[in-house]
This record gives sequence, structure tokens and C-alpha cells, in this order.
Amino acid sequence: MNSAPSLADVAAAAGVMVDWTDVAGMPQRVDDHALAAILERLALPAATSLQRRDALHALAVRHQAGVLRTAIVRESVAVGPVDSACVWVHEDGSSESTRTDAGGRVDAPARPGYWTVACAGVVQRVAVAPVRCFGVTDALGADARAWGLVLQPYAARGEHDAGIGDTAACADWAVRVAAAGADAMALGPVHAANAVGQDYSPYSPGDRRYLEALYAAPVQALGEVALRALDEHPVLRAELDLLRNAELIDWPAVASAKWSWLSEVQRAVAGDVATAQALQRFEHEGGAALAAHVDFMHARLALPRSLYVFGQWLVTRGWQQAQSQALGSGMRLGLIADLAVGFDPAGAEAAAGADACLRGLVLGAPPDAFCAGGQVWGVSSYSPSGLQAQGYAPFIALLRAVMRDRGGIRVDHILGWQRLWVVPEGADAGQGAYLRYPLQDLLNIAAIESWRHRCIVIGEDLGVVPPGIRQTLATRGVMGMDVLAFTRDETGHFLPAADWRADAVAMTGTHDLPTLVGWRRGLDLAWRHRLGELDQPGLGQQLSARAADVALLDTALGVERAEPQDGRGAALAFVASGPSVLALLPVEDALGLAEQVNLPGTVGTHPNWRQRLPRDGHEAVLADSTARFAAARSRVPA
Repeated sequence: MNSAPSLADVAAAAGVMVDWTDVAGMPQRVDDHALAAILERLALPAATSLQRRDALHALAVRHQAGVLRTAIVRESVAVGPVDSACVWVHEDGSSESTRTDAGGRVDAPARPGYWTVACAGVVQRVAVAPVRCFGVTDALGADARAWGLVLQPYAARGEHDAGIGDTAACADWAVRVAAAGADAMALGPVHAANAVGQDYSPYSPGDRRYLEALYAAPVQALGEVALRALDEHPVLRAELDLLRNAELIDWPAVASAKWSWLSEVQRAVAGDVATAQALQRFEHEGGAALAAHVDFMHARLALPRSLYVFGQWLVTRGWQQAQSQALGSGMRLGLIADLAVGFDPAGAEAAAGADACLRGLVLGAPPDAFCAGGQVWGVSSYSPSGLQAQGYAPFIALLRAVMRDRGGIRVDHILGWQRLWVVPEGADAGQGAYLRYPLQDLLNIAAIESWRHRCIVIGEDLGVVPPGIRQTLATRGVMGMDVLAFTRDETGHFLPAADWRADAVAMTGTHDLPTLVGWRRGLDLAWRHRLGELDQPGLGQQLSARAADVALLDTALGVERAEPQDGRGAALAFVASGPSVLALLPVEDALGLAEQVNLPGTVGTHPNWRQRLPRDGHEAVLADSTARFAAARSRVPA
């Protein structure tokens, strides 16, 4: 007699990992209470033996459904009856004939793309992928040693910005660093937000398929018309000037003033036939998806529908122009987009995703090097079963939207393509568990789309890293990230630059880490103390540990004591000198700034995502930093 299925049995069948290994290498097990809560939110109640049997049956049926399978070119695919005639039909209408073998399998075509294969009345859709994603060497050549900057778009200053950076200010930065020899400029996320409060984060977007209209640059698109629109509104002009000169971004005030300006610009071009036709084409090409997004945002932001469309059109044109200027100035990759890991559960993307989305579960992270207590991010994502049931359509649409008009994408927390830490809404990070995702299917689709858009793929592979995933990603052409603070050996010593990964982007830091200057000074620790997270003895211990780390870094850098500017110059050259085909330098480190962009785990207490770059006086520092970085990149590693 078969025994009754356990809670762990249902969890395993649903892809919820009962056992996992933490950042310290210690085995962990999710307790039954947390498992039951997560399964309940996956629509798999499992409190009783009967419910568990029903859940296993539902999962078995679900796993047989395969709306869209994926395969690598020439890979064998099980499709139907043995020794049957089959026809592969490509999305462009072309076809080729084959037969199943004795196991009912056929080889996928040699040509990548989205195919349908029909065998004896059995029809199956198959996404046939290249072996790997489009890469830096495909764009630049086999001996590529490219470099670029990382810019938080809101931080850039422009002549006509409205208190946050815009597409014009970012284009100016691209032109400037292209002149220094850069091939790329990576941007923080520019996804559409539901709304922007004082605690706004670009990593909590409302809809990643569309762009944040506050980054639109009216003067870039419409010239003097946009400036004349302010002539009759001196109060608005004064408000924009005040916001532009502020050191910290006041997100609600900026949003209100920027939409007011966009409204006046829209009114000024209302009679222009060319603009009206362009807007009409934009809406037509966007189709039903854009219409649904606009309807949602019209209601959410209480803006006229036509004004929101106008903002989307302007910002789309602006980023297209920024990429064009970057490439026209000599960059060979241009802009690299940042794809946030999730979206607001109450946002437009969640509404559009419907049954494909997780419900009642939010994403986070268990304790790791970023945050000792774990994190709950408050964003949601698509469920693995939801993606499979919809033939990965939401994922394909998302990749196409983010890759459009870009030379690359950085996938935030790409480890989530294999497993995501999910937490019931309202619970803390410790009540979460890892939920498995179909990594190979997602990689296959990413490979198809990256070649179509000639777009490199970078994956943020930091935190609690599952065994083998970095090798898998590298094999599929997804570059990892080697960050100075974490690139060490088992003893904690910094690895020589020559030992860094060739298939990972080399970086001095990320938006979640202290800057080079701030790290040496322990400014992040001082913030934790100021916020009450470290008492005085704890602060002293942490500062002593940091001093030891600084000494270890100086040894790796080959300097006996910190040089002027806190050893920053030596660190720039060190990171740039490694074997990677691409190195990226955050603008904050290029300028020698002390304060970090974001202090993880804080809301409303640290000026996260609000700090703007210096107005002037930084040109010499930037020129020196980029010259050091470029010089180190020009030397071929031994």
C-alpha cells in the first residue's frame, strides 16, 4: 500500500526546494509551516493527505502540457510517434522535412528561431536556440578588450533636465566617454514606475516592458518648441530650475513638475501634423499591449491618456537617439540596459501577466554577503508554471522590449533564472524558500533574442550562488560579474587580476556596494552605526576588519600604502588589467565620490537613488580615471 505523500513530496514536485545551502556552505531546511504557506500561494494547498494527492495529480497534468519546448540547434527533440514523417515550419513560413527515429525523436533544425514541428498529427512549438548568446567578441572581434562606464540615469545632469537625469544628459555622457575610448555605457533600470514616491527605487518597477517617461528630454526631441512652452509659465520654469539645482532628487516634486512640462509641450505641438502622425504610428505599432499599459497608467497616475502616450513616445525616441549618438561617437556596443529581477505586484506588468504571475509571493534573498539578515524586496515575478503554460510569451516580450535599441542587457539577479527566493507577502526573509525555474529554456530563448538584437547578455551572479550555474551561464555565452570586493580566494585574500574570469565583466563595484573611496573610509559602516544597526563596539570591530581588508587590497594592488585619492587609481588599473573582454567602471568610482548609490536594507533613512552627480569641477578627475582605465585595458594580460 502506497504511503500518503508528504508536504516535502508536494514541494519537490512543485519545484520548491526543501533543502538548500547557505552562503557559508551550511545545509539548511525549510520548515513545514513555511512550505505550507508557499504551496498555498502557488494554488497547491497541501494541509491534508487528500489535498497533497490532488496537488501531485494537478502537477503531473501541468508538467505534461508543453506549449513551447526549447532546444539548441541540432539537439534531439521528442515530438511524436516513432518512424513518422515530420515537417518543421519556421516562423517565416519556410519548411523542411524529417522523420522521427525509433524513439520518436527528431533533430532540431540548424537554423535558430521559433518553429512548429508536425508529426503524424502531433504539433509542437519549439524555440530552436543558437549554442550561445551574442557576445562581445561577436561585436568587436576575437581580441576584444572593451571597457565602459556604469551610469545611474537619474544622477546625470543636463542643461535642460527637470531635476533628474534624462535621455539627453545620458547621451552627453556617452559621447564624452566614447571620446576617451569607451565602447559601452551601462545604465541603471529605466523601466516604467507605477508612481514615484520619496522612497522610489528603479529596482521596484511597475512595468519592465515600457520606459519611465520622466527620463524624456523634451528639448532633445523638439528643440526650441519645448523651451518656448515654458515662456508662458514662469512659475513652472522657476520650479524646474530649483529642482535642477538640488543636490538630492525630490522624486514626487520632480514627477509633478516634469509631467506639467510635458503637458505644456504636448499642447505646443498639438497642431503639428508630423508629430500627430508619429504618435499615431507609435500607438499602432505598440498594439494591444501598449494600449492596456496606457489604460492602466492613465488610471494609476491620474494623467490624461494622450499625455501618457506622448511621454512614452518622447522617452522612446530619446533612448533611440542616445544609442544612435553613442554608436555615432565611436562606441561599438553603446548602451547596456538593466533588467530588474521583478515588478510591483500591483503594477501594470502584473496586471498584464494575469495567471502567469506569482500571487501572494514576493521575491527576496536569504542571508548573504550583501545583507546578513536576508532581504524581502517587495517585488513579484512570473511563476515557472505560468511561463510554461503561456509558452514563455511574457518572457519573450520582456526580452524584446529591454533589448530594443540597446547593445547589451545586464540581468539583475540572473541566479533567479534557476531559482528564486520567494516569501509569502507579510513574512520575513527567513520564511522563504527557493523556487526552481526552467534555466535551460530561459537561456535558449535569451540566446535567440540576443542574436536577433545583436545584444550581449551580462548576468549578475552574486550572492548565494548555486553550484555549477556560473559554468552553465558561461557555456551559454552569458557573462558573469567579477566585482573587486568579492573576487577573493578561499582564505579571503584578493585574487590577482590575472586570475579573474575571462567570461565575466570586471567591475570595481556595484550600486549596492560602497564606492572605492567610501569603502576605504568605512562610510557604509558609519551609516549602519548612525542608523542603529551597529553599536559602538560593533562599529569598532567592523572598522578593524575593514582596515585589515584595506591592507589586503593594497597588497594585491602592489602599493605599500594608500596613494592620493585613497588608492583609487591603483584599484582602477588593477580591475581593468584582467583578462575579461569587458570591464565596466561605475561613474561614482570614476569621479572619486565617497557616498554609495544605495545602502541595501534601508528605506527612507539613507538617500538611496536620490544623489545627483557633481555639477562641475570633476572633468580632470574623470579624464584621469578614464585614461588609467583605458591604458590598463590596452595592455594584453600576460
